[in-house]
Amino acid sequence: MVIQSIIPGSIAEEAGIEQGDALISINGQKVNDIFDYRFFITNEDLLLEIKKPDGEIWEIEIEKDEYEDLGIEFESSMDPKNCTNNCVFCFIDQLPKGMRETLYFKDDDSRLSFLMGNYVTLTNMKDDDIDRIIRYHMSPINISVHTTNPDLRVAMLRNRFAGNLMGRIKKLVDGGITVNCQIVLCRDINDGTELDRTIADLADMYPGINSISVVPVGITKYRGGLYPLKPYDRESAKQVVSQVEAWQKRLLQKNGSRVVYLADEFYIMAGIGIPDYEEYEDFPQIENGVGLIAQFRHEFDERFEELKSSPEGENTSSIPQVQRNVGIVTGVSAYGHISEMAGILAEEYKNLNIKVFDIKNEFFGENVTVTGLLTGRDIVSQLSGKDIGDELLICRCTLKAGEDVFLDDYTVAMVQDKLGVKVTVVENNGRDFVDAIIGVKDHIY
Repeated sequence: MVIQSIIPGSIAEEAGIEQGDALISINGQKVNDIFDYRFFITNEDLLLEIKKPDGEIWEIEIEKDEYEDLGIEFESSMDPKNCTNNCVFCFIDQLPKGMRETLYFKDDDSRLSFLMGNYVTLTNMKDDDIDRIIRYHMSPINISVHTTNPDLRVAMLRNRFAGNLMGRIKKLVDGGITVNCQIVLCRDINDGTELDRTIADLADMYPGINSISVVPVGITKYRGGLYPLKPYDRESAKQVVSQVEAWQKRLLQKNGSRVVYLADEFYIMAGIGIPDYEEYEDFPQIENGVGLIAQFRHEFDERFEELKSSPEGENTSSIPQVQRNVGIVTGVSAYGHISEMAGILAEEYKNLNIKVFDIKNEFFGENVTVTGLLTGRDIVSQLSGKDIGDELLICRCTLKAGEDVFLDDYTVAMVQDKLGVKVTVVENNGRDFVDAIIGVKDHIY
């Protein structure tokens, strides 16, 4: 592993290790990735094998406290493992041609689960890989289960090795690894009695199984030649909500935790109110769209109450002093909730003029309604010629991580230029949402 930098004043710097060196082994054990490194350096006595840029090999003995870090940072050298499945519901298979190449890569790597929260199927892992996770205590791990019926899982993932799941999950749980499970629910395939079976099998391993999320399959308009899938409608979504809520009631009584949670989309499709903030407990799968709206509304309410309770004349930077005309972009599914919160602010502050625009997803198709999958071109095409206001607020979740780029490679600057209005990116946070609307300057990131 090539060393990218050395922290000044660290053990590594004192030992003569430098940027550009390569760490070969620790105590005779080859270092393949960051997990090997973290595990091996926990010892107090270390023998490092270092390869210098000129090819010279150094052996460096180090004595330190147990778990004390060496101060080494590495270049990214981890090649993610490819997914070996051909899932009937794969979202990547439904992407149109011409998008950036990285969007088409299918990863299925337990290391990314530990580092970034990705979900893995375990189908491309060997027993040694499972043992390594336990030995290094790589916890928690997020697993795409979908069903615990071996034959059905083989059929859904179209991988003959996919049925060997429950034994591996049990081994992880018995080894002290915390597991979060995901079920992508496909109508008339793994719902109904199959969903009951899956929840029962997984919940039986609580608390090792920390949480189970149930999310609706994403269906784009680019499914030509792919396995036929039916989107959930109002009535079928109601059935799922009723079924999962019955499980939550049972498990809460048995375990003191609901264990299983539904993605917000199911409640919206069913026309049923989002559960209260407290019902999501510690929000174990919020990055999977479970409880996002409840948390957002909770943050909104807290910030709104702060502003209302501020003594007049204090904290004036948080109170709008001039007329503001702002537009807000949202996906179809969140439109009602965003409009309600915008209305609360407009009622309290008479100098606020707020317009909320629900952008239909023409890029992926009408079945895709979440804000995070909106594209720049849809925003531009649907808002062109409209009275947007003086500023347009766009949620950070619509953009590539760390960049101002939409899924279709439109940039924030392009949207701003084409619409002729200032575009402000706001974090996916209810507090920042309030501050952005009323004009607090430090909400911009």
